[in-house]
Amino acid sequence: MDPLAQIWRDRLNCTVSKVDALFEDALGRAQQVMDEDALYAWLAGTDVVCALGRGLELPLYYLDEMPEVVKHSDAAILPEVADLCVLLSKEAVRDSIGPFLSTLAQVARRLDNADLLRIWLRMIRKMVAEAKGGTAPLLARAPYLFAQLSLLGVQEWVEYGMRVYRDYPHRLPDYFSLQSADSKAMLVKQRSGTLFMDAERQLTMFQRAFFNTAEDFRPYSEALETARKPKPHYDQQGLHIPDVYEDLGTVSGINRYYAVIAHMLAHQKWTTPLLADNFSVFQHIAIEVFEDARVEHLAMQQYPGLRKLWVSLHPIPVPGSCPSGWACIRHKLAMLSYAILNPEHRYTEPSLLEFAAKFRARFMESPHDPKLAVDLGVGWLAKNFEHDFRQPNVWFEDTEVSYRDDNRYLWMFLEEAEEEDDFHSDHGAQARVEGEDNGLLPPRFYPEWDYQLQSYRPDWVTVFESLAEPGNAAEIDALLEKNQRLLKQLKAIVDLLKPQQRKRVRYQNEGDDLDLDVAIQAAIDYRIGRTPDTRIMQSHVKDGRDIAVMLLLDLSESINDVPAGAESSILQLSQEAAALLATSVEALGDPLAIGGFSSNTRNAVSYSHFKGFKEPWGEAPKARLAGMKARNSTRMGAALRHAGAYLADRKEEKRLLLVLTDGEPHDIDVADPKYLQDDTRIAVGELASKGVTTYCISLDPNADDYVADIFGRNNFTVIDRVESLPEKLPKLFMSLTR
Repeated sequence: MDPLAQIWRDRLNCTVSKVDALFEDALGRAQQVMDEDALYAWLAGTDVVCALGRGLELPLYYLDEMPEVVKHSDAAILPEVADLCVLLSKEAVRDSIGPFLSTLAQVARRLDNADLLRIWLRMIRKMVAEAKGGTAPLLARAPYLFAQLSLLGVQEWVEYGMRVYRDYPHRLPDYFSLQSADSKAMLVKQRSGTLFMDAERQLTMFQRAFFNTAEDFRPYSEALETARKPKPHYDQQGLHIPDVYEDLGTVSGINRYYAVIAHMLAHQKWTTPLLADNFSVFQHIAIEVFEDARVEHLAMQQYPGLRKLWVSLHPIPVPGSCPSGWACIRHKLAMLSYAILNPEHRYTEPSLLEFAAKFRARFMESPHDPKLAVDLGVGWLAKNFEHDFRQPNVWFEDTEVSYRDDNRYLWMFLEEAEEEDDFHSDHGAQARVEGEDNGLLPPRFYPEWDYQLQSYRPDWVTVFESLAEPGNAAEIDALLEKNQRLLKQLKAIVDLLKPQQRKRVRYQNEGDDLDLDVAIQAAIDYRIGRTPDTRIMQSHVKDGRDIAVMLLLDLSESINDVPAGAESSILQLSQEAAALLATSVEALGDPLAIGGFSSNTRNAVSYSHFKGFKEPWGEAPKARLAGMKARNSTRMGAALRHAGAYLADRKEEKRLLLVLTDGEPHDIDVADPKYLQDDTRIAVGELASKGVTTYCISLDPNADDYVADIFGRNNFTVIDRVESLPEKLPKLFMSLTR
């Protein structure tokens, strides 16, 4: 540790583990926003929280988060936060100090005002006094609430919850954790602006009437992303737009939706994707400005009223406002963009006027020329390039055009993006140009449980589902032929399990045979002049089994491994076991579905369908199973929720979800192994509440350390000899459903 940092460290009495590891970094950030007196207050507050004895992580939260809180408020907040921690501890508000400290910096950034932040602290004190049971859930949800509502909106939402549920303390946690319908309804009521959910029908009619399209809308919440603020964009999935738009000046939220949709659909109608690798980054920026202008002018030719709308939303950069030493490329291009859009601009800079005139001349000559934007963009950059464009500090003030998308549709790339959440990771334009179809269904969004906050993260995980790519069905037939002896054993078990009872179903218009009792009564009724019952047939159905089964296969990269002593990989053994199970269940008559999953961060959980419940076990599902591939990681909770949604809709009395995996839940964007384990445990509980039984078959020899905590002591089997899986899986199913 640096000697000066060590001096400050010696002034801190708290000695919990990991303090030394983060102290120097936290001190550096604190010194940027605090004077010496504030630094002493910061250390004193850490000691106060440490002395509470409520957990080792609490002083670490205070030490690490408070510099950011002070940055967005003032140093006087330090002792106030420490005093509130003391109050929460004194009142024994269970597990509330951790969520309070861990979310305070996010709330401070959102409010960005010391007085407003103090109102939030007073609200917490009032919660402790009047509705103690809702305090911890409220604190855990604070970042989400402030991302959705103004401070006044949060205040009114909290006041309503306290007023209505003060006399029903058992319902406070549901309200303040946003689990009850009442709390969600009040949240929507408090949100200002135009909600997508309220305007969806109008927006759908708008795109159909103006552009004759029916693109899907994919609303996103800016509250769920903090590292990279999402922007509207258009890709294979459809139109990605915010789930709420505030009024902006004189422009209403609904008109902001019209503006962004019209702009993106203009791209969809008139933009031809360009090969991004042929241009530099600066050329990209310049070309995008001219292409935005070109498609907007094409749209304004058909609908002149769009000009007034777009002009009202376009920023008007002030000439000369970009300071020396900054990269001013976006500032210059924003002025040019406004000049092209609004002929009544007042700019006088010669180069700007020159290229605005060049644009109008080229557009009048050939408005549909895809080279217009390239020629003018490259030409503008060649004439206006400055070395300061390469400065790390980029001037963004009055350069963001809120209704324009991020232009990912304009570019296609020769190489795949390195990360799934990269700007161009969807490669939407390239797929359209090549006519590709990956068979993906619209994405589904699921919550994820955060055990540290003791709260759900709403719509946190994105699941993409598709039909598995087919392979050679003959390979599965060969596996079944190889296991003829085992199939005969399974057939004997199946014969014992098949429903032997038959139940008579009477009063049918059509059936297996005549119901004599009903037929005789009908004849008597006819003779005496009464209207006879024409339902004189009866049928017989098997009785004794009413079960639906889903087999969920872990398709993470690790199942490509060949276990020690085995001749086949875990993937091949899984194929063999699934084929034997499907053959047995088909003979038994139970509805069976087979799916598989893998993940590459929370933004990309892949779910593959191998066999549907209503699909017979034939060539098509065999081919999909033969083409099974494994990659990436194991975000199991999201996969369970998705598979369980299909099972929960079944009408059978018993619904069984079998999970075949070779390891514990994990993903590359999660460092804490307990996080995904706990989320999977919660997902299992959710399914149980819906009547779905989850049973895990683990091939991990170390599974005993965690699998019982996730699935329950009686709901798992660990198979130590992986090569015995094909034999054990069908027999295990038989024993579970006997």
